[in-house]
Amino acid sequence: MTTRGPYRRHSTPFKLQLCQDIRAGVLGRRDAQRSHNLSANLIQLWLAQFDRGELNDEEAEASVIAEYEARIAALERKVGQLTMELDIAKKTPRSLGANGSERSFVISGPGAAPSDEGAKP
Repeated sequence: MTTRGPYRRHSTPFKLQLCQDIRAGVLGRRDAQRSHNLSANLIQLWLAQFDRGELNDEEAEASVIAEYEARIAALERKVGQLTMELDIAKKTPRSLGANGSERSFVISGPGAAPSDEGAKP
């Protein structure tokens, strides 16, 4: 017995193209099952939707637009988060060295302290 793979969602343009290919005779149902790893029941469901006119170009465009809008919203949230982090970083005072005049770099940090004469390398 094989284990079922992860849950997958197929885009409307994919479903529409697959149904058009099957109805035009370009691709058989069994070939579609094997090549795309789909169940016969799922293909039958899509074909029924296709025959009823539920899968069309307008719906495909609407699903693509919805995906784009979701992606834009996620990017806008990320930009807002990064803007807040940048504002906080700008307002946070930078720590100075021991005497107050040393410069500290993010990559290298403060300068090395001189070693005692008794220290060995």
